[in-house]
Amino acid sequence: MKQIKWGVIGCGGIAYRRTIPGMMLAENSELVAVMDTNFEAAQKVKKEFGAQYAFATVEEVLALNEIDAVYIATPVFCHKEQAMAAAKAKKHILLEKPMGLSLSESKEIADFCKAQGVKLGVGLMMRFSSYHQKMRELIANGVIGDVVSMRGQLTCWYPEIPGNWRQDKACSGGGALMDMGIHCIDLLQYISGTKAKTVTCFAQNQTFNYSADDSAALLMKMDSGATAYVDANFNIPDNAAQCRLEFYGTCGSILAEGTIGQVEAGKIELTVSDAAACYNAQQNRESVNDTRTVEVVTGNMYEKEISAFANAILEDTEPVITAEDGLFVQKIVETAYLASEEGVCKKV
Repeated sequence: MKQIKWGVIGCGGIAYRRTIPGMMLAENSELVAVMDTNFEAAQKVKKEFGAQYAFATVEEVLALNEIDAVYIATPVFCHKEQAMAAAKAKKHILLEKPMGLSLSESKEIADFCKAQGVKLGVGLMMRFSSYHQKMRELIANGVIGDVVSMRGQLTCWYPEIPGNWRQDKACSGGGALMDMGIHCIDLLQYISGTKAKTVTCFAQNQTFNYSADDSAALLMKMDSGATAYVDANFNIPDNAAQCRLEFYGTCGSILAEGTIGQVEAGKIELTVSDAAACYNAQQNRESVNDTRTVEVVTGNMYEKEISAFANAILEDTEPVITAEDGLFVQKIVETAYLASEEGVCKKV
């Protein structure tokens, strides 16, 4: 099998914990080089995963002729410069979310990659979860009827850490909503097959004093007419967070718990009701619903993410998650922040 040869720019954090291990499982991919400004960290990753090279600069990675693609997992404020350098070097790019500090910056990246003739994918890897793909299939097949309401929740405890770039809006582009809520927004659209048209939001700092938001509550009106809610918090303890996805339709519901995360885990409960027999003036809710746990075959989201992008290169097709996908979800987040500041609803 022909393999895509990869360089990883920013090999700590999510790259080290999840994406590189997933890359090692992908049959169509080979890790060639890793880079981190902390050269000792890069050397450690090189040794652990058997890469050929470890570097401390982006330029050294991009100078390697054998590399076909790069995965960029650096802080958001580095994305534009690094992605454009990679595109100029004719390397295909899998770029972590959000693509840039702002929608306009992200558009610059996407336009430059297109002009250079390289593929650009975005790291919204939770779409590859078997749970989320199964939920999408159930909704597309009309199992719960017309979706009228949905919700996504992703929270964690993220106390003030001096020098932390995610907590500095100038370096991250936003806090809880940009960092975590963006996954919920994307999943609600992906699973339901709808897109946001109008948003309103409360993004604020309830607990911590960093410049990025530590909590956000987002309400979206979808193009189908459904409503969608997103809760994103940096101020709820991890062991108290349920990380739920909920979809309610005219014939039932799909409730998922623990599926939003970095591993394929959790559970899905499907409830199907006979819509014609559902009216109950007493509202005693004693009727027995057809509720069952949905079984799925799990895998590794990151392996599937890497494999899909490598296949897009090998087959010269569009990435599964395109730059346009990344731009639209960032547009929603940016519009939500403006809506929060102005205290209004805004069209996306």
